[in-house]
This record gives sequence, structure tokens and C-alpha cells, in this order.
Amino acid sequence: MNTSKFIYPASGLLLTSGMCFAQERDAVATTERPNVIYLLCDDMGYSDIEAYGQQMISTPNLNRLVNQGMTFTQFYASTAVSAPSRASLMTGQHTGHTKIRGNKEIQPEGQEPLDPNVETLGNLFQKNGYVTGCFGKWGMGYPGSGGEANDMGFDVFYGYNCQRKAHSYYPEYLWNNKTKESQNGRYSQDAIHEHAMKFIEDNKDKAFFGYFTYTIPHAELRQPQDSIVDMYKGKFQEPKPWYNDGDYGTATDPRTQFAAMITRLDTYVGQIIDKLEELGIAEKTLFIFTSDNGPHNEGGADPTFFNTEERLRGLKRALYEGGMRVPYIAYWPGTIQPGSITDLMAAGWDMMPTFVELLGESPNWRDEAMDGLSILPTLTGKGEQQQHEFLYWEFHEENGRQAVRAGEWKLIRQNIKNGNPTHELYNIDEDPHEDNNLANTYPDKVEELKVIMDREHTPSDIFNFGR
Repeated sequence: MNTSKFIYPASGLLLTSGMCFAQERDAVATTERPNVIYLLCDDMGYSDIEAYGQQMISTPNLNRLVNQGMTFTQFYASTAVSAPSRASLMTGQHTGHTKIRGNKEIQPEGQEPLDPNVETLGNLFQKNGYVTGCFGKWGMGYPGSGGEANDMGFDVFYGYNCQRKAHSYYPEYLWNNKTKESQNGRYSQDAIHEHAMKFIEDNKDKAFFGYFTYTIPHAELRQPQDSIVDMYKGKFQEPKPWYNDGDYGTATDPRTQFAAMITRLDTYVGQIIDKLEELGIAEKTLFIFTSDNGPHNEGGADPTFFNTEERLRGLKRALYEGGMRVPYIAYWPGTIQPGSITDLMAAGWDMMPTFVELLGESPNWRDEAMDGLSILPTLTGKGEQQQHEFLYWEFHEENGRQAVRAGEWKLIRQNIKNGNPTHELYNIDEDPHEDNNLANTYPDKVEELKVIMDREHTPSDIFNFGR
């Protein structure tokens, strides 16, 4: 694949496809297991930051991360909405196998819980002597369900239990472990970020795993009116204000707010890098930045204005490339080659086997099977990188969808609920925007990929495509 279609020069960055695969270089090996920070932002699209083509929003610290780390051009979220994408990440199982496959809510607060018996990333690091912390949005178990972050391998949790509650950036309370902590009008992301930074500081002399799951740039489009917002005041012609619809708060200048949220997140990233360097632990910390799914158009957000769909078709909830292909940048000074790029096809459920290998654990460390492959050989340049034969996704809203990518081919099944689904076939190498449906031209390829699709979906009493 020609990565130059997707990676653009930005703020002095020039990323070229000639720098692909880690196997082409010598990496500096590390003799000790690193700390890990996995920053999973919320609803950031592939082209929302400068290094991936955004030309209207400033992301200098993510540019810095790109220059000093490895950029993936074909990394996929685990599916196209939050809860199942995060469940897949936590369990190493794709959405045809993991328990949580949709945004099922449990009133009055929370979502369908993870299976309390499943071993998560938090459990993996805990069992290997790491201090573990989750900061931000959880969304995989209501209070008292046994599926809360503290029950799933995290020593410390600070943030939102419920993703619906996370629609407000000025909540009445956040959870401090299992206790509600009043916010008194405080901006939630600053509070969450401060706790995440304190976690790094408190554990600088220990091995730690930080799961930083900040909510921005998810709607609502609200934040402190500070110098970051001032950067964009008057820069864009604004549409009509977005008024409170009962789900998201009012945004009088939505384009300004969205751009500032991206830059605010970028500022947090810069502070994390600075803190690691200040504490002298940057070279023993693997820092990964990515997103849980593609960009949204909620609460006044305008992805068309920011040209997100111009590069990849589809938004959040779609199984087109735009709904699932996301930024992924890995930073590990002294181990990851600075400024490197890979077109390795990988997905969120690859993180469990990657960290299993990183920690030197047996691939059979738990009873549950994993669907992913370790990408550690690509990150470190050591060993042979296995390739996926296919990637598989499910989506359990809007009549139900499935998708399979195998090599250059991708099959999407739409409208499953009505019992008469349709199929779309795309050659992603030649047509990454998915404009040319080849299902009628290559019926044998459609049938071949349908076999994978049918095989990888295991029945679920909770998530059955709405039937």
C-alpha cells in the first residue's frame, strides 16, 4: 500500500513510505520490562491530527511523538463504538468472541459488564508485579456489577464509570475508585489528567501500567475558555450554534471547540512526554497513543468541514475505513526507531498478545483464547512479525453490521437484522476510500469472505444484531 496517500507533511514532518517495516533497521534492545502507558482517546478519526493529514488543527506534541516514535498507517480500532472496542482491547478477543459487543446501557448508571472471570490487560500487568491505573472513561460494568475497573485488574481508577455520564465534561461527580467524588464545576479532563500524571509521579520507581482513557474529542463540545480555545477564535466560519438536545450541551462555536479539544489533548500528550523525560524514565516506558473508533458528528461536530471523510469514508458506527482505521503512534526511546512508519495491518485486540510477549508470559497464561497477534517484533525490530490472515468486526446498532478484511480485500455485510443482508466488497489497496463496490464483479471472493464472517461470529444472548 502507498502510505503517502494517508501520511502528509505537517509542521516540518515528512513521513515517507520508504521508512516502513521495523525489520529493515537495527533496534536497541532493552533488558528490562518497560512501563506501559496506553492512551486511548475517544472518537478521534484517522485524519484528526497533523501527521495523518489534518491541516486546520495544531498538534505539535503528537508531531513530536511521530518524529520520535513509530507511526502505523493501517491500525484499526476493535470496532466502531466505545464499549465493545474497549472490551476487545481489554480481553484480546475480537467482537465476534468478546462478551460486550455493543453500547448496552444498564440504568441508572453504566454499561453491560465484562465477564468477571475473564482475564484483562489489567490482570496481566498486575500478575506480573505492575502497579495498574485507569484514568478516564471505563464503560464496561455498572457500579456493583463486578465489572468495574477496580474489579478487572486496576489498582487505581479515577474517572467516569458510565459512558453516558461522560457526555458531560462538567459532571456532578467522578469516581475515585468506588467512591463518588464531587467535582464542583471542575472540567473533568483536567481532573483526570492530573490524577494520571500523579500516578506516573507516584510510581516512577516501580513498574506501572497506565490506561489513560481521556474522553476528548467526544461530544459534548465544551471546555474551559482559555488560551487553547483562544488559538482558534475567529479562525473558522462557524455554523449555527448547537443547542442542548438533552444528550449533549450547547456549543455556540462548535468548530472552534472541536479544534481546541484536539489541541488540548495534544497538550496533555506533551505533558506526559515531558514528565517521563523529567523523571528519567522515558527510555523504560512504552507510550502508545490511539483512538477507540473513528470520528463523530455529534453535538455540533463537523467532520466534513475538517475533511475527515475526504481521506477515509465513514464515521463512528460505520464499518467503512473511516469508522475504524485510527491513528496509532508508539514511542519508546532507545528501542523504537525514531520517525519510523509501518503499514502492518493490526487491531486493538492485538494489544493483549503484544503485552504478553513484552512481559515474557506464556501465550497460554489464561484460559480464554486470544484472537490477536503480537506486534512487538514490528515495534522493536527484533524477531519475525506474523501477519493477520484476516481481521473481523461486528457492530450491533443500526440493523447490525459485520466486516472482514483479508489482505487487500474487505467485505462489509449491512442490514443483518432484517434477515436479508447486503454485501459490499472493496479492494482497500486500490480503493482505500471504498468508492467502488466489487461484489458483483468478484462473487467468489464475496463467498470466501462470508465463510470467515459466519465462522467468527459466535452466538450471543445479549448481542444478536437486534433479532
